[in-house]
Order: sequence, then C-alpha cells, then structure tokens
Amino acid sequence: MNVLIEGGDYTMVILIVLLIMFGIPVILSLIAFFLKNKKPKTAKVLGIIALVYLIISLGYCGVLAI
Repeated sequence: MNVLIEGGDYTMVILIVLLIMFGIPVILSLIAFFLKNKKPKTAKVLGIIALVYLIISLGYCGVLAI
C-alpha cells in the first residue's frame, strides 16, 4: 500500500480501475446466465444492467480515468 501513496508504480491502481470497469459487468452477466432458465425476466434485467454499466464505465468514466 505504501507504493500507492508514494507514487512509484501505478500498476495496482490501473488493475483496480480495470477490475471495477470490467469485473462488475462480468459478474452480473454470469449471474444472469445462470438464472436464464429459472427466472428469465430477472436474467434479462441483470443483463441489461450489466450492459449499461459496461457502456457507462467504458464511455464517460473511462475517459475520465485516462
């Protein structure tokens, strides 16, 4: 954690940002895939939420991260 404070190597910061940008939509998509047969409406809503989250995180928030 000292490396993040001192400003040396920003690899961990980039990995955390990428995990936030891609991790949540992937998890939501996996949950939607497994719920597809039991609850199709819930799976569709989770898929839409994952897609909107991905578009927003890559679009507006992605530009701000760069």
